[in-house]
Amino acid sequence: MFDAAIPGQSLVGEPKNYAWENPPRMNLPEEALAFHLEELNKPKKMEAILDVLQLDVEVITITEGILRSAVAKGEHSIDVSLIIGPVIHEYIVGLAEATGIDYIEGTEEKDTSELSMYAIRENKARKILEDIKKNKEPDLEDLEASLPEAPEQDLPEDSAQDLPVEMPEEKPKGLMARPEGVM
Repeated sequence: MFDAAIPGQSLVGEPKNYAWENPPRMNLPEEALAFHLEELNKPKKMEAILDVLQLDVEVITITEGILRSAVAKGEHSIDVSLIIGPVIHEYIVGLAEATGIDYIEGTEEKDTSELSMYAIRENKARKILEDIKKNKEPDLEDLEASLPEAPEQDLPEDSAQDLPVEMPEEKPKGLMARPEGVM
């Protein structure tokens, strides 16, 4: 139950206890690249990479995983990873193309327009809430204009009578809820 690390425990532990706390085994990018290419040419590693590519894992994710693992094991530094990363990436792409496997590189730009529109609407909603808190009349025109249009639904004429006109107000519940009439 209490097996978690105590705050500051890493400061009193034995130094150079982990592989990444020691100098790397390979300092030159050429050495590290030769090491990785030798590892990637092993049949079991090659098969594992091709299997992961068939699961639609991006090539960039696989490359980063290979390089992070090597850094964690103390094979080379992060700086060397940044230098040899593009070569490892291209090697995996070439391997996928040679075997005819469809792959996703992962270097494509992701569409952020939806996220930015969400952030804009969120800011407008915050301004409206501030206006309400200050007992001002909120300006809802900007917010309504930025919302995506909802598809119109055709309701049968009979079902329009079944719709509730007014929702009852829900009363607060729980230990911290104030009883009615108390301010």
